[in-house]
Amino acid sequence: MFKGSYVALVTPMLANGDVDYSSLAKLVDFHIEAGTDGIVSVGTTGESATLSFTQHVDVVKATVAAVNGRCGVVVGSGANSTAESLFLQNKTQDLGIDGFLSVVPYYNKPQQRGMIEHFSVLADAAKVPVLLYNVPGRTVADMLPDTVATLSTHPNIVGIKDATGDMQRLKDMQSKVSDDFLLLSGDDATGCEFMNLGGHGVISVTANIVPKQMKMMCDAALSGNIVLAQEIDSTIEKLHSELFVESNPVIPKWALYKMGLISSPELRLPLVQAELSSKALIEATLHDYQLI
Repeated sequence: MFKGSYVALVTPMLANGDVDYSSLAKLVDFHIEAGTDGIVSVGTTGESATLSFTQHVDVVKATVAAVNGRCGVVVGSGANSTAESLFLQNKTQDLGIDGFLSVVPYYNKPQQRGMIEHFSVLADAAKVPVLLYNVPGRTVADMLPDTVATLSTHPNIVGIKDATGDMQRLKDMQSKVSDDFLLLSGDDATGCEFMNLGGHGVISVTANIVPKQMKMMCDAALSGNIVLAQEIDSTIEKLHSELFVESNPVIPKWALYKMGLISSPELRLPLVQAELSSKALIEATLHDYQLI
């Protein structure tokens, strides 16, 4: 569980701001058919920070129902308040999910000791395994390897999604945690290298667009076929950069809309639609990949 290709799934929305549950089910089937190992629901790419609590829970319910046991489901439960994270856990952990992905609290800039206490409280209360999530580019606060090592001894904290893109960080964590502690990449541009250096999988934005290729890359890397993994990754590296020319998930949603997989590219404010130049850039790449 939690190894291989996990997609950081977008949350489709209608023009009036409602969640588009029909498109959500369509996306789930798209990933099941592609062989995606698991779905991360209501994470950063799923616009968790701007969903209401009711929508957060309802999207998880709909995702679990659409998956129907066909792959893993991990739920984003992070917040900048420990109490809020606990609330989200309590509202979703009995819905048939497999685990939580909990981000370092943002805006507050917690100390390392604060992170240890925060995640320990969450892990103590969780009925399913917890994956840590370190993405200092968004949260500002950076969970250091010694902190990861301390938290890795908690029996209900089973791994980390590391989005630093720093291979030295990976090596530092590897030297401090047990072999069964899961190390997952959250940076598509370096995900292949991360896995070839011993990582266990990726939680990917690019997988929203090319799930088959991401699954093939992960399978090759996990089987030790470094050359094949690199070859597959080289075919999609353009997406790794272009999907992030504006704040995620602005471009992924536009791409999925153009591919006919969601009915609208709508986003929740303060995110807005991509600039025309960004749309043209990703559309040209989608044409090159014969996706539109």
